[in-house]
Amino acid sequence: MNEDVSKNQPLSRKRGYHWYIVGAVCIGAFMAALDASIINVSMPTLSRSFSVSMNIIEWVSIAYLLTLTSLLTLLGSLSDRLGRKLFYTIGFAVFGLGSGLCGVAPTISFLIVSRVLQALGAAMLQANSVAIITASVPENSRGKAIGIQGSAQAIGLSIGPTVGGILLANYGWRLIFYVNLPIALVGTIIAAFILPKDKPNPHSSRFDYLGAILFTPALILLVLIFKDGYIVGWLSTTIICEFMGVILFLFLFVLREKRCQNPMMDLNLLKIKSFSGGNISGMLSYSLMFGVIFLMPFYLEWVMQLPTYYTGLILTVVSIAMFIMSPLSGALDDRIGPKVLTASGMILASSGAMVLVFLSSKTAIYIDILGLILVGAGMGIFTPPNNSSVMGSAPPEHIGVAGGILNMSRSLGMSMGVAIAGTLYDSKFNSFHLVHHTTLSAQILSFHVGFEGMMALGIAAALICLFICNDSRLDKISTSEYISFH
Repeated sequence: MNEDVSKNQPLSRKRGYHWYIVGAVCIGAFMAALDASIINVSMPTLSRSFSVSMNIIEWVSIAYLLTLTSLLTLLGSLSDRLGRKLFYTIGFAVFGLGSGLCGVAPTISFLIVSRVLQALGAAMLQANSVAIITASVPENSRGKAIGIQGSAQAIGLSIGPTVGGILLANYGWRLIFYVNLPIALVGTIIAAFILPKDKPNPHSSRFDYLGAILFTPALILLVLIFKDGYIVGWLSTTIICEFMGVILFLFLFVLREKRCQNPMMDLNLLKIKSFSGGNISGMLSYSLMFGVIFLMPFYLEWVMQLPTYYTGLILTVVSIAMFIMSPLSGALDDRIGPKVLTASGMILASSGAMVLVFLSSKTAIYIDILGLILVGAGMGIFTPPNNSSVMGSAPPEHIGVAGGILNMSRSLGMSMGVAIAGTLYDSKFNSFHLVHHTTLSAQILSFHVGFEGMMALGIAAALICLFICNDSRLDKISTSEYISFH
């Protein structure tokens, strides 16, 4: 553990102090995961409450995820300069405030704006969580620590659908946001007393605000392309303009980062295969999971005609499977490295999506559950070794930025998964409805297309894990290569 960091915290004299730090970080991981899973199960209810279609209600998720995606790298870099404890502690408070405003939202527009504020707090937490663990936990325990954090996320994801189903069935959707308030309060207090008082990075005194301004619209336009492409046409004027905007902003961003003395993102990190390949496969993996989780509540309520409570119970199996497999995978990663584990995880998750492709209105419910279990188990196997590989390949002085990029890629994947899944469903439903006589058959076929798209994303991620990412034993070589670029 970094002595400069730990000596400023009285609790650091306790044996195993780094596990106290892991515990504090796990509270934030749990809260964010709880909110994510409750939101997913509530989507059909919110759609009915505000009388809006799937195409509109998905912005409750996309606005949140886009804000996370846009801010994670920025806040990760700022935390390197100003202190990770400061940002992590304030993040709890901001998240709690945003949750309260979501709970009192009178309109869908107010709810979406409040979700943006909620995402700001979540970004402060997520940009620092893995970086705090990486800086505080000895290398020989890092995989286990990240696996425990993954378990905390899985617990939040596990109980979220059940808690959400109970709250929605008995008290209405507003309480699903209020439930975050006591957790945020406890998290703020614990973070203030337990997290180490880290020192600002002496190598960087100024922040690259222009780089952040150029980078953010590129990410937003990229998600909009995947959201609108199937609906308006990939060669439409709208999509072409959005695509050109992505290229322009990324080009300007790269020019800025190469010339800036204190860049927001050191582009040389992307030359490390374990780092770049791990982030791309991580993005695709979360696209698969969140696309499936977004579609399933609508399928279970619209096609299977299940009450919200039962929908929540069924969705719980994704997180339970992830919870069981995450610590096992983290421990195995310390022994055998990430390549086999990450590729196997993605193959398993893709198999789960494939099972869901064959669902119908008469499918036995255990088939639905099997597909969701495979998706969750695959994500549990994939995530801890992928996190450890990405963070372990980054130079120590850049772990804050590396953690921000890691979480940004995951959040971008979540946004893309929701956008792609929703777009595939909407576009195909309109075309199928013109051919088939019943709304139900058009819905089922549209869900099939959405799950096929998620399966394809998982296969792509598995191939990247096998043929692009280095084994973790080569991470030190990659880091040496990074240094040689300077």
